[in-house]
Amino acid sequence: MIKELLLRVLPEEAYNEQTILRVAERETGFDAEDIKAVRVLKRSVDARKRQVIINLKLRVFINELPTEQEYETTNYTDVSNGKSVVIVGAGPGGLFAALRLIELGLRPIIIERGKNVRDRKRDIALITREHLVNPESNYSFGEGGAGAYSDGKLYTRSKKRGSVDKILNVFCQHGASPSILVDAHPHIGTDKLPRVIENMRNQIIECGGEVHFETRMDKLIIKDNEVIGVETNTGKTFNGPVVLATGHSARDVYYYLHEQNIALEAKGIAVGVRVEHPQELIDQLQYHSIDGRGDYLPPAEYSYVTQAQGRGVYSFCMCPGGFVVPAASAPKQVVVNGMSPANRGSKWANSGMVVEVRPEDFPQYEADGVLGLMKFQEEMERFSWLNGGMKQTAPAQRLGDFVKKKNSYDLPESSYTPGLLASPLHFWMPEFITNRLREGLNYFGKVSHGFMTNEAVMIGMETRTSSPVRIVRDRDTCQHITLKGLFPCGEGAGYAGGIVSAAIDGERCAEGVKQIFFDN
Repeated sequence: MIKELLLRVLPEEAYNEQTILRVAERETGFDAEDIKAVRVLKRSVDARKRQVIINLKLRVFINELPTEQEYETTNYTDVSNGKSVVIVGAGPGGLFAALRLIELGLRPIIIERGKNVRDRKRDIALITREHLVNPESNYSFGEGGAGAYSDGKLYTRSKKRGSVDKILNVFCQHGASPSILVDAHPHIGTDKLPRVIENMRNQIIECGGEVHFETRMDKLIIKDNEVIGVETNTGKTFNGPVVLATGHSARDVYYYLHEQNIALEAKGIAVGVRVEHPQELIDQLQYHSIDGRGDYLPPAEYSYVTQAQGRGVYSFCMCPGGFVVPAASAPKQVVVNGMSPANRGSKWANSGMVVEVRPEDFPQYEADGVLGLMKFQEEMERFSWLNGGMKQTAPAQRLGDFVKKKNSYDLPESSYTPGLLASPLHFWMPEFITNRLREGLNYFGKVSHGFMTNEAVMIGMETRTSSPVRIVRDRDTCQHITLKGLFPCGEGAGYAGGIVSAAIDGERCAEGVKQIFFDN
C-alpha cells in the first residue's frame, strides 16, 4: 500500500530521515517495521508566523518497496549520423538545446568562446587574486554560462514556458541531488554544479555531438537571407541552422547583430547594488527569533518588492549563506553578483537590490537606439571601476549611511574577496536609481524591522540582471522574425531569466529547429 500525506510539522520533526519516519508512523498508524520507505515529494518553509512550520508532501510505502526511481530519466541515442545543428554558447540554454536535439535525432555542435567549466575556474580566481579579467573566460563566459559560478539556483516563477520538472529531472540524471525535486526553491550550489555540467557535456559527446571550447562566433554565414552556419575566431566554420545562446553579457554579439541590421528591440532591465547582511541577522528577522534558525532550520532567505515613483524596486537572486563575487567580463568594469555553495554555509547573506529601468527613462541614450540601455550598463560598470580604485575592489557604503546620504568612513567585514573601498554611492550613482532605492529600502525596513542597519553593506554595482535587448523571434517556432535558420535562445536573446527558464527555452528552440528544418 502507498499513502501520500500533506503535512504541516515542526522543524525538528522534518529535520532528517529518522524524524520524518516517526512522523509517518504517527500519521499512518503503522509501525516502522511496516513502513518500508518514505519519500519526501515536496518541502517548503512557512515562516510567516512566529512559529515556523515545515510543509511536507510524503509518499509512504507500507509493506512494499518503491519500484520507481527518484527521478525520471531521458533516453539519449546515438546521433553521429544525424543532421547537424550549430549551438553558440554552452550555458543552460545551449546545453539543454543540445540534449533536446539529441532526443529529436539531431546532432548538436556546440561552440563556446570560453573554457571548460574546470579550466575557467583558474581565470575566475585571477580576478580575485590579481584583479585580472580575461574577456573570454570569467564569471559570464565559459562552459555552464553565468549560472555555473554564480549560485546554481533552479527556482523559476514561470509555469508557462515548459516543464520545470523535466529540466530538474535532467539535472538529476546528470548528477544533481534528487533534493532539487523536493525543495520549493531548489539549489544545486556552485561547488556541485560544475560536475553536473561536465556530465552533460560528456553525454552530448558520447551521443555523437561536438563541443568546441575557446571558439568564438565572429560571423553568421548568411545565404539568401538564411543562416547556414557560423565563422569562428579559430578559422573554422560550422554549418547548420544556428541556435544563438550567447548569454546576457555577450555585448560584442549585440553590436554585430545591430551592424548587420538583424532585428533587435530594446527591453527593460534592473540596476542597483548587492546588499550584504550577516546571515545570523537575516535568520533572526525571517524566523522571528533572537535565536535565529536554531538547530533545525536552513539559512533564511528573503524576498522584497515594492513600487517607488512608478518603478519596481526589489530583491534579486538572494543568496543565503553565500558570497558576493566579481562578475565583470572585461577590463575597466566592476560588476557584482552573488553565489552560494551547496551547504549555504558562509556567515553572510546577500541579494541584488535593484530598480526597474526602461529605455525611456534615459533619453540621453536615445541616439544609441536599441543599444541605449546597454551603453548605460557599460557606463555604470565603468563608474564602479573608477570609484572602486580602478581595479576589482568594489565601491561600497553602509546601508544606513546610504539612506541618510552620509559617507561611510569604515565598512563591515564582507565576503567580497577582492576588497571593498568606501565610496558615496548616494552621490555618484544616478538619482533615478538612488532615490528609488532609498524609498524601497525604507519600506523594506518597515516591513522587516532590523533589515535597515549599518551592519549591512551596499556593494556597487549590480547591472547584469538580464539582457538589455531582445533578439526578435517568432513566438511559436523561436526562429528570428526576418532571418531564417537563426534561433535566438535564452537570457542573451531576452527570453529567459535564470538557469531553469533558459534551459526550458533551449528545449523550445531545439523543437523549433526540428519543426522548421527536419519535419518535412
